[in-house]
Amino acid sequence: MHREYIKEHRPIRFNALCLSGELWTYLADLNEQAENRLELIIKQMAASEGVTEDMKQENQMAWLGAMNNIRNRAEEIVLAELIYC
Repeated sequence: MHREYIKEHRPIRFNALCLSGELWTYLADLNEQAENRLELIIKQMAASEGVTEDMKQENQMAWLGAMNNIRNRAEEIVLAELIYC
């Protein structure tokens, strides 16, 4: 995603990364950062909203819905912070 974003919106940066041979290293590092940030945000949101393993055992559908909601919100945060910046 970020590759397409910088290609379209930051062509000078994209060309500089391509010409220096650092594009894939840059994207791999950004991907790792995004995955780590996503995992952290999901854990924090689940803890703050009381979504626990006990809830999963008691009511799986409610847990699933809550976790999907948390994951979607966390993905939006990561996209705004790291991918489309």
